Amino acid sequence: MRAGLTLLLSLALLDGAAAQTAASAAAPAAQPAKVLRYAIRIAETGFDPAQVTDLYSRTITAGIFDAPLRYDYLARPVRLRASTVQDLPEISPDYKTLTFRVRPGIYFDDDPAFGGRKRELVAADYVYAIKRHYDPRNKSGNLYLLENAKLPGLTELRRKALKDKTPFDYDSEVAGARVLDRYTFQVRSETGDPRFVNNFADPFLGAVAREVVERYGDKIMEHPVGTGAWRLADWRRSSLIVLEKNPNFREERYDQQPDPSNARLVAQARRLQGQRLPLIDRVEISVIEENQPRWLSFLRGEFDMVDEVPQEFMPIAMPRNQLAPNLAEQGMQAVRYLRADVAMSYFNMNDPTVGGLAPEKVALRRAISLAWDVQKEIRLPRRGQAIAAQGPIAPGVAGHDPDFRSELSEYDPAKAKALLDLYGYVDQDGDGWRDMPDGSPLVIEYATEPDGEKRQLAELWQKAMDAIGVRIRFKIGKWPENLKAANAGKLMMWGVGWSATAPDGDTFLALGYGPNGGQANKSRFALPAFDELYRRQKSMPDGPERTAVMREAQRLMVAYMPIKLHVHRIYTDMAQPWLIGYDRNIYMRDFWKYVDIDLAARERAGH
Repeated sequence: MRAGLTLLLSLALLDGAAAQTAASAAAPAAQPAKVLRYAIRIAETGFDPAQVTDLYSRTITAGIFDAPLRYDYLARPVRLRASTVQDLPEISPDYKTLTFRVRPGIYFDDDPAFGGRKRELVAADYVYAIKRHYDPRNKSGNLYLLENAKLPGLTELRRKALKDKTPFDYDSEVAGARVLDRYTFQVRSETGDPRFVNNFADPFLGAVAREVVERYGDKIMEHPVGTGAWRLADWRRSSLIVLEKNPNFREERYDQQPDPSNARLVAQARRLQGQRLPLIDRVEISVIEENQPRWLSFLRGEFDMVDEVPQEFMPIAMPRNQLAPNLAEQGMQAVRYLRADVAMSYFNMNDPTVGGLAPEKVALRRAISLAWDVQKEIRLPRRGQAIAAQGPIAPGVAGHDPDFRSELSEYDPAKAKALLDLYGYVDQDGDGWRDMPDGSPLVIEYATEPDGEKRQLAELWQKAMDAIGVRIRFKIGKWPENLKAANAGKLMMWGVGWSATAPDGDTFLALGYGPNGGQANKSRFALPAFDELYRRQKSMPDGPERTAVMREAQRLMVAYMPIKLHVHRIYTDMAQPWLIGYDRNIYMRDFWKYVDIDLAARERAGH
């Protein structure tokens, strides 16, 4: 009897297994995950919108945290669109009051801080995000963007926390940023800046849940939780950042309209229209500081794109600024663009050697500038992928004056030597090197990083200073460490870039505005005449009158030389043939949501 039951049971199990096998064969195979892989050249610092200022970390936060607005990915010229709000904000005629209405039904990614419930995005989250920049505990590097707009009540809360050494009062209602109802918040500015609205498309104002911040405290840089399309799945500091789809992300559809003259993008956008975003499942971003391995990994198909083709490989990849025939035959895609940025070397105006407004200090900085051959910089380390800067304001943004000319691009070692001689920077001890006017050694300390391009720039600095008899030594460190030291005012000079987050020149003048010292103004330049011009242009509408004021501000910055402004850079991104829909919007860095991967094409290519 037992044997019979065993036989029946065995037959039943066999029948079940056969049925399951048949069902599995009939079911369609699961589609492989679409994973976008690429590398960045500078390590991230963390992922808290209130604390990060570097380009690479801000790119990650832009994908995780939703600002109320965003730039249209493929629209040219660029334009603002609603993101988590129902429409563009209601702006008062004097530009001082902005009213935003959040769309109901948007949810944060799940997190233990929410106690197992779905957490809806509400107006209070944006007000809280704004207030976090005023909290001294966060040491926000973007606070100047809000303080320059003068949001009433918020600076007072900050001063009180600093004075009393008490926690910042997040619960006080202030006129500068307040909740009107569950889904409506209002921001009030005293400056009436017509362009202040652009800040609300920047990830530094991405929505943050108070419960998450309070749960993780000082570890918040490691625990980003937002309403964006992506969530942080894995993070190996300075090595790998992995993002995956946020399962709570709202329903959004691809609706991009590229420039009709771009046949590639028109065809690809037509293919993607109406599909739910994001189009891919996962983003894997490696950190590879050296240019050669990053470029070779792309050529081997290990990466789907290369963000900024390294300059030393441009003659091979883009001879005469055209895609190389062998790469074109493989179907590679090249996107070349002039970034709204400026590469510069700033002088610490508080440094006893190079700082200050005394005539001899201005003469020293101007002599150093005159000794620098910007055309050689463009020709050699930058491989022709830049244009000389005449002032801080980059082409393509409001306030740029194409007819503005200055001594910034002037190369004249003889004039530099004469200027140094005139102000007493001569060799007093006979060792062949110039000394300070008081006889102490004159030594310039320049902070830089260990990658190939920075090494080439350092070599040019060495030759330039040798030619005028000025000693220079280099302080080499990782980029995040140099940034931290710069913010603390501990570097004499540093070579760094500054990119616009909106199509306006204000952000470049902010490099010299006194109250921005230690934030955008890392040189800590403080000149009342410049500050007055900066404040005046801020409330003016775009047009010739504002451009004239901005031109005068640029002249003062060049005359006092707190920053040696070098070039505006030209970049080329390159994508594999299987990456669909890629373009570069310089004001919108989290492009991952809008690109797709043709898995069949990738497989045919053997990757």
